[in-house]
Amino acid sequence: MAAGRRLRILIVTPVFPPDIGGHATAVPLVAEAQTARGHRVTVLCVSDGPDATDGRRRYAVVRLPRHLWRPWRWIRTAAAIIRVGRDADVLLAYGLALETVAANWILRRPLVLKVVGDLAWERATLLGWTRDTFEDFQQRRYGARVELLRWFRTWWTRQASTIIVHSRYMLRWVSQWGIPVERLRVLYNSVELPIGVVAIRPPLPAPVVVVVVARLVPWKQVDRVISVVADLPDVGLVIVGDGPERPRLERWAREVGAASRVEFVGQRPRTEALGIMAGGDVFVLYSRWEGVPHVVLEAMTLGLPVVATAVGGTPEILRDGESGCLIPPDDEEGLRRVVAALASSPEERARLAAGAQRAAARFTHARMMDELEGVLCAALPARESGLR
Repeated sequence: MAAGRRLRILIVTPVFPPDIGGHATAVPLVAEAQTARGHRVTVLCVSDGPDATDGRRRYAVVRLPRHLWRPWRWIRTAAAIIRVGRDADVLLAYGLALETVAANWILRRPLVLKVVGDLAWERATLLGWTRDTFEDFQQRRYGARVELLRWFRTWWTRQASTIIVHSRYMLRWVSQWGIPVERLRVLYNSVELPIGVVAIRPPLPAPVVVVVVARLVPWKQVDRVISVVADLPDVGLVIVGDGPERPRLERWAREVGAASRVEFVGQRPRTEALGIMAGGDVFVLYSRWEGVPHVVLEAMTLGLPVVATAVGGTPEILRDGESGCLIPPDDEEGLRRVVAALASSPEERARLAAGAQRAAARFTHARMMDELEGVLCAALPARESGLR
C-alpha cells in the first residue's frame, strides 16, 4: 500500500465481463489488484451481466442494465455515479467521461481519467462524418458538428485531475488538445493471463490459421485481412469480436470466395477468446489506429507471432523482425507477403513467437498496478493524505 494510504476507489467503465474488450479485460485486473493492496474498490459499469465470476470478486460491482440505457442515459448514469461515488475518495474513469464529469460537479472528488483514444474521431468515423485517419483528424478543421464533438472531448478531459495515457504517442496528441503536460501520466498496459487457458483449434479447412480479435469497426480494416486470406488457399481466418461492420464483413468473405475459410465466432468470454488465440498460428491486427493494443500484448504472451500495423503506440511494444512484424496501415500487399511468408515457415513463426514472449515479459502486471496506485494516491489533496 503506497505510503500507508487506504483509498476508497470508484472505477467507472462502459464495459465489464461478460463483455469483452480492452476495458473489460483491464478493469477487473485493476480492481482486484488494488483491493489486494488494501484499498476498497467499487466498479460501476453498464452491463447486462452478471458474470459467472461475480460471486468470487473481492470488490463490489454495480451494474446499470443496458435496457435502461435509453432514454435519458446520461442523466441515469450520472445519477448512479453520484449515488455510489459519495463514499469514494477518488474516481477512476475508463469511459463514460461526460457522465462522470457531470456527476463530479456535485461529488467534487479527484478524478483520474484514462484516455485510450479520441472519442470525437471514433464517433465522427462511425457516423460517416469523416474518413480521415486519427492523425489527420487531430490537425484539420471541420464543420460545426465535428468541432462540437471535439470541443466536448477536450472539455471533459480538462476537468480531470490527472489523465492517464498508455503511450508516449498518445501523450503527444492529448497534450495538443490543450491539456497541461504535468497532468498527463504514461502508464503502459500490462498483461496477465488467467490460469487454465486451453488452446481451441477452429475447424477450418486450412493448415495455417490466422486469428483476429477486434471490435468490428471500420478502422480495424478486417475486410483487408479477409482479402489477403482469400488469396492464400492454405490460410484460414477466425475473427473474434462483434460490431457494426460484421454484416458487411460476412458479405465480403462470400464475395471474395473465402467464406469456407473464414469463421466469425462473435464475442466470447475472455478465457475462451484467449483459447482461440492460443489455437491459432499467426495473430493479425491490421488497424489504421491503435493506442497500445492490449490484445497484442496478450498474443505476444501466448507465444503467437504478431503482424500489426505500425500505428499509434504499437511500435513502442513490438519490434519489427524481433518480436513481430510491423507494416504500414495501407500496405495490403505487404500484409499479404508477410502472412504468406509466415504461413510457409514454421521456423520463422517459432522465432518471432519466442521474441514476442520475451518482449511481453517487460509489461508486468505488478509494475503497472504499482504505478497506478501511485497515481491514485497522488491525486488526493495533501490534506487527505492520511491513513484510513
